[in-house]
Amino acid sequence: MFLFLQIYQLAINTMRKYFIIVNYRTLFAILISIITPYLAYKYNLNYNIDLTLISIAIVFPLVFTIRSSFRRREKALEHLSQFRAAIKTLEFLFKSKNLPEEKIDEIAAILIEISEKVVNHLKSNNYNTKELDAETNKVSLFIIDNNDVLSKSLKSRVIRYLNDLHEAIDNLHAIHIHRTPISLKAYCLLFIYIFPLFYTPTIITKIGVDSTMWITYFIVILSEFILISLYNIQDHIEYPFDQDGLDDINLNVFKIDR
Repeated sequence: MFLFLQIYQLAINTMRKYFIIVNYRTLFAILISIITPYLAYKYNLNYNIDLTLISIAIVFPLVFTIRSSFRRREKALEHLSQFRAAIKTLEFLFKSKNLPEEKIDEIAAILIEISEKVVNHLKSNNYNTKELDAETNKVSLFIIDNNDVLSKSLKSRVIRYLNDLHEAIDNLHAIHIHRTPISLKAYCLLFIYIFPLFYTPTIITKIGVDSTMWITYFIVILSEFILISLYNIQDHIEYPFDQDGLDDINLNVFKIDR
């Protein structure tokens, strides 16, 4: 019984992940795809137009936004790797010197807190960086407070890697708050919604007015579902930090203590 419950829970979680692309936009698009063939048959609307322009209006911006979202995800991975490399190097630098044990523990606690705050900041919808900035500044304050203990060469190396740390955090924050062009996404979504209005009468003409109606419904609904699903996939990939999509980045891997 316990094994059955585990298998059932695993199946539910798997299905939930794969159906994450289904949302209110999907339902709205399918509703349009059902109503449009009904009205087309009721009012005898059928014509044959070239769908190339409609395809360009939808496919080109959709492909552009998906590619842009993938690039943002890849850039995020690069900056996360830079972030962890910089913070781990700072940890090793302080541990390699003959500092008092309490000082090593103090700076280690600061670096762990920076790591946690960066990850939590990226997971949240909070764009305020005051707490994060205050935490990263503690490293500089630590150097100033222990100026007589730290050697000049160590301080120079710490400042260099601290610069890399700040650069990585700022780049991650930029990805966190800026998305692909909103106007282009809105334009693409609008044309996806109105696509059945142009597509349905053409499909009726191609398969014949006297053909079975369910074929038209099936083609229109399937086409609209594919387009809106691709849009939803792009929307999930665009924000790779919220841990909702299948392709989200596992941020815990980039913590200082993973």
